[in-house]
This record gives sequence, C-alpha cells and structure tokens, in this order.
Amino acid sequence: MPRGTLHDGGRLHPRHVRDHQFATVGFGRRGLNPAEVRRFLHRVALDLTALHHDLAQLSEENARMKRALRARQGAWSERRRP
Repeated sequence: MPRGTLHDGGRLHPRHVRDHQFATVGFGRRGLNPAEVRRFLHRVALDLTALHHDLAQLSEENARMKRALRARQGAWSERRRP
C-alpha cells in the first residue's frame, strides 16, 4: 500500500490497518506526523462504529427471523395435529 494513503475509498480492512505506514515528521525531528496519526485513528474509529452498528442490525434481524420461524413452525404443527 502506498505510503500515506488510508485505503481505496471503502471501509477499512484489517490489512489496511496492519499495513498502513505513517509519514515521518520532517526537519530533523524523529517520529510520526501527529496529524496523520489522528486522521487515521479517526477513520478507524468511524469504520468500527459503522461495523458495530451493522452487527447490531444483523443481530436484530436474525432474532426477528428466528421468532417468525418459530411462530410459523408452531402454527404448522398445530394444523398437523389430529
């Protein structure tokens, strides 16, 4: 991944976080550019927030579908009883 780029426009993937390289601070100073690190961490936080939101929605949908399936199975078994 090219130095200084976050990702290809979509959500961050683990490889983006693992492979990201920060620019070093210039003018003889050692270390990373603090603004770049903050921007990257902000993007990671945004993507994690979106993923947690998506996970919560999927969990709710899964629970709703399980309830519907149980209700349908119950109704079906009631009809099949002699």
